[in-house]
Amino acid sequence: MNLELQDKVIIVSGGAKGIGEGIVKVLAAEGAIPFIIGRNEQDNLITLEAVKAAGGKAFQTVAELTQPDACEQAIKIVLQRCGRIDGLVNNAGVNDGVGLESGSYQAFLASLHKNLIHYYLLAHYALPALIKSKGAIVNISSKTAETGQGNTSAYAASNGGRNALTREWAVELLKYGIRVNAIVVAECWTPLYEKWVNTLPDPQAKLETITKNIPLENRMTTSEEIANTTAFLLSERSSHTTGQLIHVDGGYVHLDRALANA
Repeated sequence: MNLELQDKVIIVSGGAKGIGEGIVKVLAAEGAIPFIIGRNEQDNLITLEAVKAAGGKAFQTVAELTQPDACEQAIKIVLQRCGRIDGLVNNAGVNDGVGLESGSYQAFLASLHKNLIHYYLLAHYALPALIKSKGAIVNISSKTAETGQGNTSAYAASNGGRNALTREWAVELLKYGIRVNAIVVAECWTPLYEKWVNTLPDPQAKLETITKNIPLENRMTTSEEIANTTAFLLSERSSHTTGQLIHVDGGYVHLDRALANA
């Protein structure tokens, strides 16, 4: 299917690694021009080179998204370089383990800046350009907002906020024809996930326990699978889809856990 994304300028926050990298590569393969906003220039450039080596086109800018001024400046740079914005993928964030018992006001607030506030700021500053292009927004979210996980109050709250903003923006932006959707991720294999698993006493055993509970094919979701759905939601092929929280998770959140032993 031709998603008709040719030459569309699409911002991807945290687009250098993991899910963001997968999104950037799929968008570039579809002929779009992904624009990475990330905190590490070396990581940004590595992904950029991979896109170019595959025949695609992409750009990058460095920004520490926990800083509000940096969010505004990043959008200005995109517009200066490309002159337009056709889509925004809010993706950057990290499950930083700020819990209720073990956390603090300072750590909780810092986590909101890492995981939620820049979603609002990037959308806010990109909105005038998105109105002109009648663009689309996709927010990457997490199961932690729906299932709980333990010792992750700040990240769960951030993802609850991401889901709520998705529905709120979908309503507010109806008058502009801007569609807003979210992809809810459960167990997706990324370098960050691999790093976490390898901190455990028996990484392989833990991984087997996790994948056994993923109903569809008992395997982790790939970043490319998240990316494929993201590209579809950004495209006019999903022209009547808005305000949706779409789970790309192999049935992890909603299907019966008894399936693990079937």
